[in-house]
Amino acid sequence: MKYRLLAVDIDGTLLNNKREITEKTKKAIHQAIDKGVIFTISSGRPIQGVEIITKQLEVDIPVITYNGAMVITGNSKNIIYSCNMRQEDVLLVERLGTERDTTIAIWSDNQLFVNRLDERAAKYSQLSGTQPKLYKDVHKLIEKGINKLLWYDTVERIQAFEKEMHDLVGSSVNFHTSQPIFLEFVDVNASKAIALGKMGEHYGIRREEMIAIGDGFNDLSMIEYAGLGVAMENAPEEIKKRANYVTLSNENDGVAYVIEQFILREQH
Repeated sequence: MKYRLLAVDIDGTLLNNKREITEKTKKAIHQAIDKGVIFTISSGRPIQGVEIITKQLEVDIPVITYNGAMVITGNSKNIIYSCNMRQEDVLLVERLGTERDTTIAIWSDNQLFVNRLDERAAKYSQLSGTQPKLYKDVHKLIEKGINKLLWYDTVERIQAFEKEMHDLVGSSVNFHTSQPIFLEFVDVNASKAIALGKMGEHYGIRREEMIAIGDGFNDLSMIEYAGLGVAMENAPEEIKKRANYVTLSNENDGVAYVIEQFILREQH
């Protein structure tokens, strides 16, 4: 199979544990692009957070942001797909987060809003490359449209929250951890798999011609959607079991290894 699109998660996948892109991985990505492969980053991060990575890679590529709630073409920022959460879902998730006294981050109009300016809000702001603004009335954000809502807490509390949400949040919401300290909520029509499908429609690429690589539960939908779904060696066992292939860890250039094995080798 000749693969024409490669979708890669950021944290725990593209970046090593020092949050760096190694020269080996960067070179492999450029070689794949030179062969005509569409390389895309697929992340829970906002546009600003993904741009930090594309600048390091020195590439203009389409990107999947907010766990699939928005797909854009790259520097031109043409929106291929965008999906906002429903008002009733935002109000429910925001109320549940407030009741649990957790740090809440809301993405609206590609801006970051938080329920409090604490240390966690500052850390999340740094990761996303966006200055947070304090919100007081969530209804005003709903009017502009909300792509994603996130809770930031300890690993233990996030694990407990995730279990609770199965009974409290309806089927119109997708929720999962992107990192062990983040529980993210998007509309049911937003996932990395749906985003890959929209990108495939835009570029005329079939799912069988796609490779998706990730390490988190928010990556599972695209890993199962793509013709070749790849889990990182550092991914949880459940994700590795559901992938077609397990590559090396993010500390050992697992993304570069996939590119070498499935794209740069002569394909027949």
